[in-house]
Amino acid sequence: MDTSNNFQQFENLEEEQLPVAKHKLHNWTHFAGLYAAEHVAATEFVIGATFVALGATTKDIILGLLIGNILAVLSWRFITSPIAVDTRLSLYTYLNKIAGDSMTKLYNWANVIIFTVISAAMITVSATAVRFAFNIPAQLNWYPTNLWFIVIVLIVGSVVVSIAIYGFKSVSEFSGICAPWLFIMFTCGAFVLLPALSLEVLDKTIPNGWNDFITLGDQSIWTGINSEGKPGIGLTEVIGFAWAANTITHFGLIDMALLRFAKKKSYALATSTGMMFGHYVAWISAGIMGAGAAVIIGKSIVELDPGDVAYYALGWSGFVIVIVAGWTTAVANLYRAGLAAQAIFKNHTRKKTTIVVGLVTMIVACFPFVFSQILPLLTYAGLLVVPVGAIVFAEHQIFPRIGYTRYWAHYRELTFSTPAIASWALGLVFGFGLNALNVMSFFYLFIPTWVFTILVYTFLAGRYGAKNKYPEAAEKEKMRNKNIVKFQEELAKKETVHVKDTSLFTKVLRGVSLLVLLITVALACKVLFGSSDEAIYIKNRDLFYQYAFICTSIYFVTAYWALKRGKTQKL
Repeated sequence: MDTSNNFQQFENLEEEQLPVAKHKLHNWTHFAGLYAAEHVAATEFVIGATFVALGATTKDIILGLLIGNILAVLSWRFITSPIAVDTRLSLYTYLNKIAGDSMTKLYNWANVIIFTVISAAMITVSATAVRFAFNIPAQLNWYPTNLWFIVIVLIVGSVVVSIAIYGFKSVSEFSGICAPWLFIMFTCGAFVLLPALSLEVLDKTIPNGWNDFITLGDQSIWTGINSEGKPGIGLTEVIGFAWAANTITHFGLIDMALLRFAKKKSYALATSTGMMFGHYVAWISAGIMGAGAAVIIGKSIVELDPGDVAYYALGWSGFVIVIVAGWTTAVANLYRAGLAAQAIFKNHTRKKTTIVVGLVTMIVACFPFVFSQILPLLTYAGLLVVPVGAIVFAEHQIFPRIGYTRYWAHYRELTFSTPAIASWALGLVFGFGLNALNVMSFFYLFIPTWVFTILVYTFLAGRYGAKNKYPEAAEKEKMRNKNIVKFQEELAKKETVHVKDTSLFTKVLRGVSLLVLLITVALACKVLFGSSDEAIYIKNRDLFYQYAFICTSIYFVTAYWALKRGKTQKL
């Protein structure tokens, strides 16, 4: 067999359009760092305040967020990961295979817009922190009112684009450095401002046990009364909020783009770093930090921006956390946007499409309205893409079990799939129709919408050819996949191999980076547990502000240095 002829058809394809090669798969630690950093984002400050404004109670927050985030982790594990690992394809490539070019282009354009705006919002938040540091006026209009704010946005955005263009490995490495520090700082922020709240409500610097903490939360943070003075949301709504917050990526299958790199399906459980530590701990910590900052400043928590909250919780390190938290989320979403754009413009590389999308993102980020409207965007974006996730789930998981042919539209060489487009449209009408009729909580609309779309698509696909068998086309596809594996094995032989540097100096660098994180935690613990009165609390808090920033600087220098030294190249 002439393998050169077999391989020639793959050489002109962008790597992202092929299944992930075996030698490019990653261990669970990559995903733990990636999801941890992405989901400890600057928006957590806003969502922390949102639960306050929605009027949740302390017990509902603690239990509801736990349940909802566990459900989100299980959704990634049992809905997204199996399809991603089976196919090693991004959703964009898979969708093109089962629905044809017409629907895929429409869907990819929707994703380019969604992820561009999300990335832009995160860049805007990061720039807001820098704005606060340099005393640039707050940007309260939908358009920018200060030239220096625009300059800052462009500088911050250029960092995001620079990281995203280098692909998944670059994104995961950047996230791996940021994730441990973000965990520590969100937790420390809550430790530092809890005494301020306790002094205000309980007239002592620390609650004496669980009942005191619940009292503190109910009276000063999650009061059960919403911003309109009415009874707020309950346990069911809190669970739904936490579960639905990422429907765009798990039920909507967007994260096939990330989880296709996982060696095992079970590695999707690594999303728990983002959900349990990121959303669960960070949302609770953000509520405490926001309420504490509000006490110090003398404003309502809903009037504060992330820069205000972060500064009074962490001092100068607060500016860094808002910038870094914005970056990590923006980078991952810009990577997704670049993938979607590359799936539209197949003749261009993912790097080129990511650069173009990145430039547009930076321009959008100059307009502050994108951040103020980020929560409605995420909510409606989730409902928009869930029907598409349902179509892919039906095709991949249900069709083989009921005797239908997977990839039937591809085997028929269709460029327009009526069942897919009709199911998506009907799913949207159904989902948004339920919302208009207000028959159930908006947070749970994705579930009946997903089920409805699966049923509609299965019925329509059966009518249009999914019930038939295509043995010749299936055999041709099987041979193509085998040739792709051989092609990738040949490429792997020519690639540079990276081996870890285990030298003493690299170990020292890693040890120092870990040590300064532990010192930061110790300083925060001293503020929380070592402040017997208000005067000592203020003294300990100022001490934390000073040395936490020094520790932050040392951490990023040593962690990045260790990363660069931690691998040497061998041909």
